[in-house]
Amino acid sequence: MRIDGEWLLCDDGIVRPVIRGEILAGDGTWQRAEFLVDTGADRTVFSAAVLAALRLQPVVTQARLGGVGGVADSVVVETQVRLTREEAGKVVFRGQYAAVTELEALDMSVLGRDITGLFAVIVDGPGSVVCLLRQQHQYTIKQS
Repeated sequence: MRIDGEWLLCDDGIVRPVIRGEILAGDGTWQRAEFLVDTGADRTVFSAAVLAALRLQPVVTQARLGGVGGVADSVVVETQVRLTREEAGKVVFRGQYAAVTELEALDMSVLGRDITGLFAVIVDGPGSVVCLLRQQHQYTIKQS
């Protein structure tokens, strides 16, 4: 399985590794979302803007998340994250995901190791590659 991402030029002028996906909303529709591929993130976290669009009832309220920017208020929601794999197939990850509740806490949702830990993660700036690999896909590192 291969899930491709891209290097995306963000509003602040910085290019970041991103995988586009969808999240199942409270009304049964799939909402598009961009996920920062963060190899240091312990878990997947939705931004406050994405949380508002999802209209999901929190499973856990008043949780706190910490990171480089400090501590932020958050909730936990139960839903599904859907990513597109090679040849337009879909893969769905069901679970409980954190979401920050303050807009300024997180500009973009983060794809964390609760999902990326299932894959070999390639974040190659010079090669312009962002992808998740598993099963019949693999990579090789060669010295040139």
